[in-house]
Amino acid sequence: MALLLVPGFMADETLWDDMLPALARFGPVVHADLRHDTSVEAMARRVLETAPPSFLLVGFSMGGYVARAIARQAPARVRALVLIATSTRGDTAALQKRKGAIANAAPSIAFSGLSRTAVATSLHPDHRNDDALIERIRAMGTRLGGEVFRRQSMLDRPGDLERSGEIRCPTLVVSAAQDQLRSLEEAREMAAAIPGATLAVIEDTGHMIPIEAPRRLLDVIVPWLAAHADR
Repeated sequence: MALLLVPGFMADETLWDDMLPALARFGPVVHADLRHDTSVEAMARRVLETAPPSFLLVGFSMGGYVARAIARQAPARVRALVLIATSTRGDTAALQKRKGAIANAAPSIAFSGLSRTAVATSLHPDHRNDDALIERIRAMGTRLGGEVFRRQSMLDRPGDLERSGEIRCPTLVVSAAQDQLRSLEEAREMAAAIPGATLAVIEDTGHMIPIEAPRRLLDVIVPWLAAHADR
């Protein structure tokens, strides 16, 4: 058995650092690489090319879209699926317009990392002045660089709610109660659409649950993964 972790927008493998010791019990940990592709389906195909034959799958935020595509493309290989702070909804018209602006300006944009304001907006109000936390998140984006920022910013994320019935593995949906980017309503919608899915809500955290509240996230997902790892 192995555990495949799929990060979110402008996040790298260090997203999971606080959780890795507890997750190691589920076998080798494999990190998905989302740096190269321009569609969710292409990202999923690339991940599957080097993924273990069978694995537990965890996707965060944008990585949740990719994780669901992986589960659809290779259902026999995914033993169980955890979706954290993500959604089945497609891009809004406003977001599509923003992506178009980024595409048009891309050659002239000098990337210096995600802004402090953008990062703070994703956090729980109690964490928005936590300089160490904010800089840790910004550092992930800086390491990934401008080309990855432009590629991921322009990524088309079509809604896949109507395809939720194609996911047949045990699924856990995890939502942050104070998430300003992905609402509890979206999590409930997703959990209701995926056959047999379970919903868990974590209080007192914003969108960046793996960094803001890693211990509480582990308290939710470790027992659930343990119950499904050997099925």
